[in-house]
Amino acid sequence: NQIYSKYFLSLLHRGCTDIVCCIFFIVAIVGYVAVGILAWTHGDPRKVIYPTDSMGQYCGQGQLEKKPLLFYFNMMKCASPMVLLEFQCPTPQVCVEKCPDRTMTLVTAVGKIESEDWGYYKSYCRADPGTKSVPQILQEKLCPAYLISSKPFLQRCFPSLGKKGEVITVGDQETFNDGDKIRDAKDLVAGMKNATIVMEGRQVAMKIFEDYTKSWYWILICLLIAVVVSLIFIVLLRYLAGIMVWVMIVMVIAVFAYGIVHCSIKYVNLKDTPGANITLQQLGFQPDFSVYLHIRQTWLAFIIILAILEVIIIIVLIFLRNRIRIAVELMKEASRAVGYVMSSLFYPIFTFFLLTIVIAYWGVTAVFLSTSSEPVYKVFNETVCPHARETCIPENFTLSNMKRDCPRSECLFAFYGGETPYHKYLIFLQFYNVFLFFWCANFVTALGQMTLAGAFASYYWAPNKPNDMPAFPLCASLGRSLRYHTGSLAFGSLILAIVQIIRVLLEYIDHKLKGAENKFAKFLLCCLKCCFWCLEKFIKFMNRNTYIMVAIYGKNFCRSARDAFFLLMRNVIRVVVLDKVTDFILFLGKLLIVGLVGIFAFFFFSGHTDAFKGAAPSLHYYWVPILTVLVGSYLIAHGFFSVYAMCVDTLFLCFLEDLERNDGSPERPYLMSENLLNVLKKKNQAN
Repeated sequence: NQIYSKYFLSLLHRGCTDIVCCIFFIVAIVGYVAVGILAWTHGDPRKVIYPTDSMGQYCGQGQLEKKPLLFYFNMMKCASPMVLLEFQCPTPQVCVEKCPDRTMTLVTAVGKIESEDWGYYKSYCRADPGTKSVPQILQEKLCPAYLISSKPFLQRCFPSLGKKGEVITVGDQETFNDGDKIRDAKDLVAGMKNATIVMEGRQVAMKIFEDYTKSWYWILICLLIAVVVSLIFIVLLRYLAGIMVWVMIVMVIAVFAYGIVHCSIKYVNLKDTPGANITLQQLGFQPDFSVYLHIRQTWLAFIIILAILEVIIIIVLIFLRNRIRIAVELMKEASRAVGYVMSSLFYPIFTFFLLTIVIAYWGVTAVFLSTSSEPVYKVFNETVCPHARETCIPENFTLSNMKRDCPRSECLFAFYGGETPYHKYLIFLQFYNVFLFFWCANFVTALGQMTLAGAFASYYWAPNKPNDMPAFPLCASLGRSLRYHTGSLAFGSLILAIVQIIRVLLEYIDHKLKGAENKFAKFLLCCLKCCFWCLEKFIKFMNRNTYIMVAIYGKNFCRSARDAFFLLMRNVIRVVVLDKVTDFILFLGKLLIVGLVGIFAFFFFSGHTDAFKGAAPSLHYYWVPILTVLVGSYLIAHGFFSVYAMCVDTLFLCFLEDLERNDGSPERPYLMSENLLNVLKKKNQAN
């Protein structure tokens, strides 16, 4: 057979395709590894994990290993708006072993210098004050002016606030002494609020993590149920595809018919209603759209629109009934192909594993890049100071002009930054990290598509199925894709990555222009976003079919893309019908699986059913495992059905090639199934 011989010869005489792009991809990967090494060398994730004291040291790490908590000298200073800008309170902070559990002032503690209280108080000082006087200690900010009974929260010490009726208390007292005067406990609220505004998410994250530790095995059971249901659905498609398609078509027609009947009833009921007979033109534009529902003409318009759509659908079904039958037969054929290549159903696990590596590498590199900055220290002063918020160096600050001009100022840690060339180009390294993430992720997806296409193509072109198929079609196809077509995969994924990075930039620009009043700029940006969204969808569609042609014939990316495009254009009606019928059925299948498993997870984890109350774990947020199950079930269903959809697309292109190159003669017989031949009213003369 000509087609089978051509396919068979392409397996024997394959050569590497798109070598230049393959080399470029390898160089980019080497550069990506270099960026990762550079980030890992300079980065320090502890900056986002552990609290930092005024000297930029990490609490609970290194020499401060036994001091994991951060203590603020004056919590009320955290009420400054600068806290929200610089994420650092303008007050000295020290790492401590435990939060203070008593309330006292420096004056009181110094008055009992020989007692246990003074030793306790000194543990919250930055340095040993020795025999210095209270004014000298406060001027040099060696110790806090007061201690307040506190509790640890997010690795920081916060005052133990409570309530007596409507009055806020601290340590069961309504007031406290800050060393200068008696203050109300409510004065601490603003400082605590600002100090925690950038840390509240961590507590929620810890609760979510705790929920996962209690429910992970039940989540796995639910996901296993999703796997079983997905397999059952694919098996049912093999035997009930025709029934399912026609039932859904009848349901669509019935929905439109019900809409016509409902609108007709509304139209008749409004006949004698006062004011219902005015026209839409007389009514004019109304901001309250519900007003239109009280006008008969509105319901008449709905009747006409639904009737036109109903007629169009019926006419289209009459003329496209044979093509729908072809789509159904191709879906049945795809089920048989998946049955012969059962390992293909589990190939998404391999793709998921590779994508996990890509995502993990990108995430870790992004974290290390974002934490590879150096500590920046700034001048903080309680009074007016010309050098306030200027960058300073803590080692020589006491001898600097800044200290001379502002005697009561302090050089404290503010945030992480840097002025070196490496820090200046961090934004470009982050951009490179994002771009390579898109490229690598698209490459992994493309590899999966080409591997599956090669395996299913070997099924279609085998004259005697499954005897003429390779022993391990999936492994053989994976080997061919990596050995010969890495360049083509890199080429297609590069084009898609460029479009995706442009979309990311457009979203970033749109975010920056949220408050802009330029209507034309917003309109232009909206048009660009829409155009590139459409372009991305088209490129994904073409890449998918191009990889199929590369897998079949082993040609380069551009030639395969041209062949696939013109082949699809010559059969555009078949393409539209098949694509929509298949997508609709698989979409319903995903909804069915996610719905069934999600309903089970809801009743189990929420505790609304008595049958599960004893087995369900006690959780902070029962929606955490439910959402995880829903997302996981969708990914599982998508993984199984993506294999099925790839099989349908591959067999469809092979089917079109079969029709164009063969005529059923003994020299060139059709290789499609007997059912497809019957639907097309064709036959092989040899039969």
